[in-house]
Amino acid sequence: MWTKEIMMILLEGVGNTLYMTLVSTFFGYLLGLPMGITLAVTDKNGIRPNRIIYKILDVTANIVRSIPFLILLILIMPLTLLIVGKTYGPSATIVSLTFAAAPFIARMVESSINEVDKGVIEAAQSMGAGTFTIIWRVMLVEARTSILVGATIAIGTILGYSAMAGVIGGGGLGDIAIRYGYYRYQTDIMFATVILLVVLVQVFQTIGMKLSGRLDKRKR
Repeated sequence: MWTKEIMMILLEGVGNTLYMTLVSTFFGYLLGLPMGITLAVTDKNGIRPNRIIYKILDVTANIVRSIPFLILLILIMPLTLLIVGKTYGPSATIVSLTFAAAPFIARMVESSINEVDKGVIEAAQSMGAGTFTIIWRVMLVEARTSILVGATIAIGTILGYSAMAGVIGGGGLGDIAIRYGYYRYQTDIMFATVILLVVLVQVFQTIGMKLSGRLDKRKR
């Protein structure tokens, strides 16, 4: 059962899963980080309250987050086809993962920034710091530990989403679990993919927690 071919398939699955997870996380933060910052800044208690902008982003994030990932995967297939040229495989899955991850990331970034001590922000404002300076040198610096912890959570969530994409041929370990474990009743391969997914999550979790611990000023 555990032939060289199966081992190579599992190895390729790990590679595809890492590719989808890391690239999707990167693009997810490319969209979600500015969205989260804007939500925190334009909130009624933010440094630049703007009810209209906040409401638009708030509703958008809530709508996308309320759609189950598998349904979102199907809904944006036309966009995926337009961007990637196909609707299956790891590269196509990245499009769906990015759209699913962005509002989730935005909410975590918003929450992290809202945890920043208001006194620090007020001190920066009293010294004449502008909005961009406060965001870049105060908010993001003070919230960096929390943001990194959020990134660790986001990677774990995206990794789980990537496994779900295997239902429609998204590639990676989820696809292997469906093709071999479900359709061919090879439960040993399914258990192997589950173990590999758990190991990957634990590795990311460990790395993320160690990095956040080093950045946490309070522990120095």
